[in-house]
Amino acid sequence: MSEKVTFWFDAACPFCWQTSRWIKEVEKVRDIEVEWVPMSLSVLNEGADVPEDYAEAMEANWGPARVFAKVKQEKPEAVDNLYTIMGTAIHPGHNGARKGYGAYDDIIAASLEEAGLPATYAEVANSEEADDLLRGYHATAMDAVGDDVGTPVLKLGDTAFFGPVITRVLTGEEAGKLFDASVGVASYPYFFELKRSRTEAPQV
Repeated sequence: MSEKVTFWFDAACPFCWQTSRWIKEVEKVRDIEVEWVPMSLSVLNEGADVPEDYAEAMEANWGPARVFAKVKQEKPEAVDNLYTIMGTAIHPGHNGARKGYGAYDDIIAASLEEAGLPATYAEVANSEEADDLLRGYHATAMDAVGDDVGTPVLKLGDTAFFGPVITRVLTGEEAGKLFDASVGVASYPYFFELKRSRTEAPQV
């Protein structure tokens, strides 16, 4: 029987991207069924006192997140592939950390075209049309894991966690072993957190 995994993501987050690529590797070596659900660092940081550069990055992040919310509602089966396409353009393509509203418009348009999705989805990127949808999907992550988190959020069985936060993508059986360990700690209802300071950025 497949292990069900819910993966909440913000397409612009480099750490989330690394974890998502690990899960794609896990799909090759473990029997898992992944549901991809958008969440948003822009929603998470609304009203927060953050540095100006980060605030401008949060403005940029609205666009992709809104598009994913709309796609999730109307074509949920397309979210996985679109995330791979758009995330590849942003992260390995070295197009991340953009600033300001509309900063990802070109990547959104190109990604929708490559994924074979209607270009009209891009229209929600710079409007509030999909905001209620996005906030709703985001809220499901917060309800599962709590408020003191970022992206990604993974639900394994009945338990959700922020993370695992990784800087390098494991492959093959190593990917499977990390997944097994994650499922293992998730099976303990009284286990909450392991953490240490990061010493490197995502190695994309």
